Formats: sequence, C-alpha cells, structure tokens
Amino acid sequence: MGDAPIRIHSDRLIMQGVTPAAAADLSLGGEGGIAWVADGPIQGTRDGAGLLVTAYEAGVHRPEWGMFALVRREDGLAVGAMGFHGPPDEEGRVEIGYDLAESARGNGYATEALRTLSRWALARPEVRVLFAVIERDNLPSQGVISRAGFTQVSGEADDDEHFAYELRG
Repeated sequence: MGDAPIRIHSDRLIMQGVTPAAAADLSLGGEGGIAWVADGPIQGTRDGAGLLVTAYEAGVHRPEWGMFALVRREDGLAVGAMGFHGPPDEEGRVEIGYDLAESARGNGYATEALRTLSRWALARPEVRVLFAVIERDNLPSQGVISRAGFTQVSGEADDDEHFAYELRG
C-alpha cells in the first residue's frame, strides 16, 4: 500500500489512483483522504471502492486497473470516480465504469475523463477492447459513452435493463 497513486492528466482533471487504504475508507462511508464536492462521493463510488478492497484482499489488485478519483484541477475537489473492473482478460478486454456527483454533471467531466482513460488503456499492449455496461434508462451516461467513441454492441451484457458498449484499439 506504500506506492504513490497513479495520476493521469487531462485538460481539467487529474485522474488520481485510489489506494486500497483509501478504498477501504470510502467503502465504509469515509472520504478516503480525498477532498470531494459537497454531494460526493456517491454510492457507485463507494461500491466500486468495495470491489477494489475485495480484489486487494484476494491478492489480485493491480493499481493501474483499479479506481481513479476524478479531481478538478481548478479547486482540487473530486467530482466522481472512474475505473476498471479488473485487469484485461486473455483477449485484451477490460471493463470500465464511472459515476459523478450530481452537482458535477453536465460539465463534460465524465466524457473528458473517459476519453483520457480510454486512450491511456488502449495505448497499453495488453488492451485491445474497452467494454462498458450502461443502464437502458441512463440517457446521460449513454451520451457520455457515445461522445467518448464507444459503440453499442450486442452480447452477454446487453439485456432488458442494460446496453453494452465497446471501444476497440
């Protein structure tokens, strides 16, 4: 847990890797040592943090394929989180998810972060495809994923409640 968190920069955001210790605190209702906007972190971030803790405890957590807090450069406050559901599989496929505090929505932060993190991931030799699952009634998130270059696909995650999306390298 002593390694410095990964930082990936975009125009307005720093995607700061969340350590297992910070994730444990977030999953238990804390702030993970991160300064958040007033209405953050939201439940999706806390749930994702719990998944990171589970991976760490199982000895399979890899920081570069974990969770990132989306920190605004202008004020140093985290507006949400984005991350991978684990390392790429043997086909080079990795799933990504994200959420934003309600007060930060509509400013392009999720699209900017998703474009940046997608470029970062697809530049790695072990990644060929990014994958995401979006709830059918979550129109704003469908807009984010489309603006970031993902296309809707049919598959195991495309069901009555979800759409599946991919971005290929």
